[in-house]
Amino acid sequence: MFVIVAGMTSKPGLPVSRRERPAKPALTRAGIIAAAVDVMRAEGLERVTMRRLAQELDTGPASLYVYVRNTAELHAAILDELLGAVDLGPATAGGDWRSRLAQVLLSYTLVLYEHPSLARSALVARPSGPHYLNLVEALLALLSEGAVPGDRAAWGVDLLLQFATTNAAEHGTRTEAAGARDEEDALAAALREASSRAHPHITALGAELLSGAGPDRLAWGFNVLINGVRHTARPESPAPPELPGQQAKDR
Repeated sequence: MFVIVAGMTSKPGLPVSRRERPAKPALTRAGIIAAAVDVMRAEGLERVTMRRLAQELDTGPASLYVYVRNTAELHAAILDELLGAVDLGPATAGGDWRSRLAQVLLSYTLVLYEHPSLARSALVARPSGPHYLNLVEALLALLSEGAVPGDRAAWGVDLLLQFATTNAAEHGTRTEAAGARDEEDALAAALREASSRAHPHITALGAELLSGAGPDRLAWGFNVLINGVRHTARPESPAPPELPGQQAKDR
């Protein structure tokens, strides 16, 4: 099949084969993820679908499934790509291990602050790429430096990342929500006007409940969790139930 290309100065009207057009770059997983990040930055994570990405890459959605199984995996890959911006330098620096651990967690939180929709997705996304593994490795190394037992560190990493992620997700949701400031003012008023008879503890601590700057509360939360992970033993796992016939076999 042939088409007529307008604007040709030599031999006007000469049919040109489509085979002579520049070839499209070959699809790769890295290229797909890079395009997905671009779409997310320009249009938001909600717009990053297989269909929208296929349009961006000038291909069919079916072609993408060779490299990415579904939209959930695509969003997890976007998250992993952006985690490359997390500052892991404190993990190998000098100084108090708790402060350095909090610095890495703060950097992770700030990356999610920049992408509110991604922060919400991170609550359920399961990244498994190199940047996520580097983050987990850095956190485990710092917990090990603090002599945190390995079993507690293994569970503690999950707890620390959950706290950071939920904080970022809440921050992003409130930032985008219409009327969020009015809701905060209404809560402050309710705390101030609470009955000392019905709610004596709220009355006594009303001002403290909403006190403190966001970064200070976040850092305090990290320290509470870090100290808790270090000093709280994991529950002992109950003995696994015996399988039918196992007792007789062991005799």
